[in-house]
Amino acid sequence: MSDPVDLTKRLIACESVTPARGEVFDCLAAMLEPLGFDCQRFARGDGPEGSDEEAVENMFAIRRGPEGSKHFAFAGHVDVVPPGEGWASEPFGPEVRGELLYGRGAVDMKGAVACFIAALAAIPAEAGTVSLIITGDEEGPALHGTRALIDLMRERNEIPDLILVGEPTSVNRLGDMMKIGRRGSVNIWLEVAGTQGHVAYPHLADNPMPKMVAILAELDALVLDEGTDWFQPSNLEITEFDVPNRAHNVIPGKAKARISIRFNDLHTGAELSERVTAIAEKHGGTARPVISGEPFLTPPGDFSQMIANAVEAETGVVPEASTSGGTSDARFLKDLAPVIEFGLVNATMHKTDEAVALDDLATLTAIYRRIVTAALST
Repeated sequence: MSDPVDLTKRLIACESVTPARGEVFDCLAAMLEPLGFDCQRFARGDGPEGSDEEAVENMFAIRRGPEGSKHFAFAGHVDVVPPGEGWASEPFGPEVRGELLYGRGAVDMKGAVACFIAALAAIPAEAGTVSLIITGDEEGPALHGTRALIDLMRERNEIPDLILVGEPTSVNRLGDMMKIGRRGSVNIWLEVAGTQGHVAYPHLADNPMPKMVAILAELDALVLDEGTDWFQPSNLEITEFDVPNRAHNVIPGKAKARISIRFNDLHTGAELSERVTAIAEKHGGTARPVISGEPFLTPPGDFSQMIANAVEAETGVVPEASTSGGTSDARFLKDLAPVIEFGLVNATMHKTDEAVALDDLATLTAIYRRIVTAALST
């Protein structure tokens, strides 16, 4: 269990397009149970009663140390995005070519999960409590994954002191960036209802498009903020504009649009939703917001320094502390304990021919081992 390359190969070979279940969790259990981990697997989902359709499988694996010892947790996911077309090798047939290991999930993030396990294989049980929080629903809606795991951990009173998420945070080389926070995310569906009619008789119709254009123009002109010390400015983007009208001589009866807002800690999802809803209603429309996550920040301190020290010791690089990029399941885990993300180079994630450097797997394992050792001894 100490060879991260072999472990990564075994995980890649399990086809686990989101939502993941079954074989990939069998593989995880086979890796962790010989190391003394208590592996609890459970599924949740929205399938019909009595069916596991669309069920998401999750695993909370814990190896308890002496009573009263520190508890350090790794968190991640084993579901992957669909591989797509055009691979030079089988996406779920791990293949080493040169200094790289190819396969879907090599970087995002089966490689990091393998490094978790390889690192923990070298940590003695008496050093403290360690756990893995593994979901099969990070790449999907994230409704029945990490949030369900958090419920379980609270029920069992197994709350970590620190959590490291193994998302691929490095940019140009392993170790150059860690994520100490993330912006929040809200998507809002907009709709304006009109009255369909003939274009030659506009007085008998009500065209919804000018109203929708007015809504989007006002939203597009908003400057939400100028950023903060740790966060870039919040941004609002129009991501869809749809008018279901296939005839040139018909005034449509409905116009739809969608916006996406990534926001820093100057805002909340609820506040932004209310602001957009007011603008939509002012112009005769409606808004339906879905908040994916709130912003969070783990302020620079002992935890981030612990990671930086481990990275520098193994690579000579001091990682930049950043809040850039999209969302991750850290947005849920931050309610349990301080959380920071650190992992592999993200250049090929979600791409055709996703690949990880063999040397990076070995180095990341050594970094994770240093972090766990430091966290359990403080």
